[in-house]
Amino acid sequence: MKKESTLVHVFAARVRELGDATALSYKEGGVWRNISWREYGDSVRRFAKGLIKLGFQLPETRSLPELRHSLALLGFNRAEWLIADLAAMCAGGLTAPIYTTNTPEQCEYIINHSESSFVVVENALQLDKILKRRDVMPQVQKIIVMDNSAEGAGDIVMNFDQVLKLGDDPALDAELDRRIAACSPDHLATLVYTSGTTGPPKAVMLSHHNITWTADALSKVNAVGTDDVVLSYLPLSHIAEHTVSVFGAIMNGYGVAFAESIEKVPDNLKEILPTFFFAVPRIWEKFYAAIDGKAKQGSPGKQKIFGWAKEVGRKTWEHKLAGRPVPLGTQIQFNLAKKLVYSKLREALGLGRAKYLVSGAAPIAREILEFFFALDMPIQEVYGQSEDCGPTSFNAPGAIRIGSVGQVIPGVEVRLADDGEICVRGDNVFMGYLKAPEATAEILSDGWLYSGDVGRMDEDGFLFITDRKKDLLITAGGKNVGPQNIENMIKTIPYVSQACVIGDKRKFLSALITLDAPAIEAWAKENGVAGSLADLAASEKVQKLIEGHVGEKNRDLAKYEQIKRITLLPNDFTIETGELTPTMKMKRKIVNEKYKDAIEAMYADA
Repeated sequence: MKKESTLVHVFAARVRELGDATALSYKEGGVWRNISWREYGDSVRRFAKGLIKLGFQLPETRSLPELRHSLALLGFNRAEWLIADLAAMCAGGLTAPIYTTNTPEQCEYIINHSESSFVVVENALQLDKILKRRDVMPQVQKIIVMDNSAEGAGDIVMNFDQVLKLGDDPALDAELDRRIAACSPDHLATLVYTSGTTGPPKAVMLSHHNITWTADALSKVNAVGTDDVVLSYLPLSHIAEHTVSVFGAIMNGYGVAFAESIEKVPDNLKEILPTFFFAVPRIWEKFYAAIDGKAKQGSPGKQKIFGWAKEVGRKTWEHKLAGRPVPLGTQIQFNLAKKLVYSKLREALGLGRAKYLVSGAAPIAREILEFFFALDMPIQEVYGQSEDCGPTSFNAPGAIRIGSVGQVIPGVEVRLADDGEICVRGDNVFMGYLKAPEATAEILSDGWLYSGDVGRMDEDGFLFITDRKKDLLITAGGKNVGPQNIENMIKTIPYVSQACVIGDKRKFLSALITLDAPAIEAWAKENGVAGSLADLAASEKVQKLIEGHVGEKNRDLAKYEQIKRITLLPNDFTIETGELTPTMKMKRKIVNEKYKDAIEAMYADA
């Protein structure tokens, strides 16, 4: 790769070099089918030319030059998603990926904010979201459906294959080649919409140089090549999966297989046998629960062997992680345990060929990591954010410290501010937030990205995250959630005074809710419920009342933003009792500590 190359130039080079080698795989009719690099490249060119023929240009209609031509993407992982993504870049534009779980209103915001004139959706379900808000998205010229189910949906809607056929016109080749040649490393390539603590999501702007530089740096941590394959199943709208399935695959030439669905991931893993597997903590937690549960159901003899293997693995990795030679006796036992337990377990999970097991997008519990290390499945934790194209630090093979988020990736600098905030500088740091200069100025200063996370670095350069300055919650599934928006919705319920959303590192969101005394007391009088405010908070009738209202609010939220459980507190949050600042802002740390037992009770059986 030439240093000045863009992602589209590297892609063209991969197509020429790898030709008939498998680039993409998908399952259809119960059979896995392959798409070669040559076919991948041909489809990208055809789709790009189809976009051009449909009018994918008109830069004078954009409010900002960076937006040149914008295409929004809404769908689960499949070849058409990647083809449209790269085609938009080849045609001189950029992409604005959207989570499949987003509501119609959230989709509308991203499409309008990115000024996308084209929207590519997966199926009729996602198409319906866009059509519902069509009247407030006047700049949208075409909506293209990946699974070709657009019949009878109106003139503005087209099927994916129709766009490909438009691109068969050889007269468009010269224009496409001109646009590819004009693509520059400093051009905006894609937007990553990330939830903030207040207001609508911000759009992280990543350049071609951000992307190619970062993917190249990651390949120096985990060496991957044309013999490798990954399973693509996490949201492509997230920077992690976008990097793994698109950017990293192009930069390194490995194959990408698309899961049939999230539910089918366990089956697809066993069929594909990936050599590199990236997962959010929630996936590792599910594996952990399945393995532990099955082990406990085994016969006493099998349980004894499993326990022995775990202890041998723990001792072995304790030596390895410390850089000490493994004693001969322990090594002999380890080799036996590998044959009897570790290898069989990996095969059962579909990870028998996996060279790298990676966890990222959210913090993972130390207990989970230690469990997998003890079973000879070393998980590498990676840390970063959308604003630095995904990675800041990585636990690399041969340099892992459990509890840390690894050492800084090659070419990146990290310093700690006076208050311990982690600051990052490197070619992976983003261009800024789209249409948000003030927000950009708050997080970028003199080339340094202020992460909002507080940490420490040990004597060997391993980074540890100790706190989070910002209020953003990251669920166990890796979803970024701005709690204040949800809290403000809950506080519109007539009987509610305050609400604190809980969910960091958790499987789902819950909420601590305080009652508005006058309102709830009036309701109680009308409905024959007696007692003090504390008595009302403990009342089953009041609990059902508030749950019903919260359920109504959930309808306006994406699935991962919905509140699954609530706890009504006997007292309100006040300045005097320490939950609120003098300006009435919530002290989340205080609330989490003060009501720890109530919070844990909401997750006790999860």
